[in-house]
Amino acid sequence: MSDTSGPRDTAVVIGGGMTGMLAASALSLFADVVIVERDALPAGPEPRKGLPQARHAHLLWAGGVAALEALLPCIGDRLVERGAWRAGIMTDLVSKAPSGPWFRRFATPTVNLVCSRDLLDATVRWAVLRDERVSVRGPAEVVGLVGTASRITGVRVHTGGNDETIPATIVVDAGGRGSRAAVWLEDLGIPPVPERTVDAGVVYASRMFKAPGSTAGEFPIVNVQADPGRAPGQGGIILPIEDGRWLVTLSGTRGGEPTGDPESFVGFAKGLRHPVIGDLIERAEPLTDPVMSRSTANTRRYFEKAAEWPEGFVVGDAVAAYNPVYGHGLTAAAQGAVAIDRTILKHGLHREGLSRRLQRAVARPVGNAWNLAVGQDVLYPGATAEGPTAADRFGAALVDRAVDAGARSPRAQRYLLEVMSMQKPPTRLLSPGMLLRMAVGKKRPHLDGPPLTAAERSRTAPAS
Repeated sequence: MSDTSGPRDTAVVIGGGMTGMLAASALSLFADVVIVERDALPAGPEPRKGLPQARHAHLLWAGGVAALEALLPCIGDRLVERGAWRAGIMTDLVSKAPSGPWFRRFATPTVNLVCSRDLLDATVRWAVLRDERVSVRGPAEVVGLVGTASRITGVRVHTGGNDETIPATIVVDAGGRGSRAAVWLEDLGIPPVPERTVDAGVVYASRMFKAPGSTAGEFPIVNVQADPGRAPGQGGIILPIEDGRWLVTLSGTRGGEPTGDPESFVGFAKGLRHPVIGDLIERAEPLTDPVMSRSTANTRRYFEKAAEWPEGFVVGDAVAAYNPVYGHGLTAAAQGAVAIDRTILKHGLHREGLSRRLQRAVARPVGNAWNLAVGQDVLYPGATAEGPTAADRFGAALVDRAVDAGARSPRAQRYLLEVMSMQKPPTRLLSPGMLLRMAVGKKRPHLDGPPLTAAERSRTAPAS
């Protein structure tokens, strides 16, 4: 429980993105929170300099929706009021699996939230900053930690030509790919932690379209996933978002990358393993030129395994960075913030050893997201210097069997969805019920095309 009888503690969160805002929300029960952010945060759903990946398709999986609601009750309703929609998975998803088959559509309680990243961030930011216990210091940059290898007591901040120190009981680094946590810890004499990078060389090209005809607000997500067994891997997704728009993201690994050429966008989509995305967007009005991203490597830093760890410091989303195509980064961030909240609630903010407990708690959802991301990417040529390990190959084969079972059986697909939506850990695929269905389950034939309704299918015909 938090102590409200005297002066409150101070917590500092480095970074005002999604992870930082959610961490601040979790910490606000126990301390006054200062978010230090380099960018000037926009007032509404607008792009910001430090978040170029917002221009590409994002999903908040069901496990992330639950975590978000636990931290910010009714935030889902607020998002829907602003234009987001709740997509039933598999009702509102037309998806071709990496291994080939199309998934069947059926009713399920698993629901994702779908909108632009700008709208999601703005709505969460609005909800968090309404709390008078949370404030933003910025534009400002954290240039170092204050303290020793055994305890962090604050941060050094550079603001407009001036340097200052912000004392803190706890510091959470939510600096993402740009985090300098590893350098700061080494400067304090803490040995480096193990790291692993899996880089499939994925390049993204995204473009906004006006949804054609009457499809606005009533069209499913359409996803053609890349097949790591057929390098280069190429895929794409149509994400119907607010204001009657389609956010279309295309991707390709080394040797099969999309380009920023507007004239090539539809052709690339038509050249995927099924042309449905290209056929659809051929009839849609482009609203923007393509935007590119090459910052897609999966990187995992095992801070939870550090031999030494200072009290008063926790690394958040800098623990891992993921290939965005799988959409698990936001969900891992939300679940990590819930882990912070529950761990402090159980042990108290001043419990000795709290920071190591927090680091291990944050690592659990990160580990689940990591396993889902690298399970496919590690199979691409050049993804790692040493190539996939035996464990990597076993995991990929298990997922392929699970996908095949899920494509034939809604019961098996529910098991798979629990994992993909991060409601259950990947070990769920080894449960007796799933193993039974993979081995001797009902073998319905694979679908021979995308499971679109008659009304939806009429919109896939190429323009005349």
